[in-house]
Amino acid sequence: MITQNNEATYAIGELAKEFDITPRSIRFYEEQGLLSPKRTGQNRIYDNKDRVRLKLILRGKRLGFSLAEVKTLFEMYDANPNSAIQLEAMLAMTEKKRAVLHQQLEDIQMLMTELDDVEARCREELEELKRGKIA
Repeated sequence: MITQNNEATYAIGELAKEFDITPRSIRFYEEQGLLSPKRTGQNRIYDNKDRVRLKLILRGKRLGFSLAEVKTLFEMYDANPNSAIQLEAMLAMTEKKRAVLHQQLEDIQMLMTELDDVEARCREELEELKRGKIA
């Protein structure tokens, strides 16, 4: 961590190491407009805002949000940091994500039941074969 004007700044390698991601990932987020580091020659200098945004990007990804959704939230926040609109959008996105996950969970449970049935039938037939009941 470097300090400039009493503000903590970070090199790309430091952030990559801290968040256990590659510098290439960080550059990709920059290309997508999610991060905007300052530059000194060829070097990128990330401030605390960039660090917090990177943390939020990774959290959003972990929760299943797209980078476009994360970018939308950032844009809303940049327009008005204390915006009820941003919170309402986040709640709507969360509800939508939760509905998708519930559907996926139901689908998985149905598949597990079908697999249980197939497995049981296979075991029964195998037992019958072993007992010589099926030619």
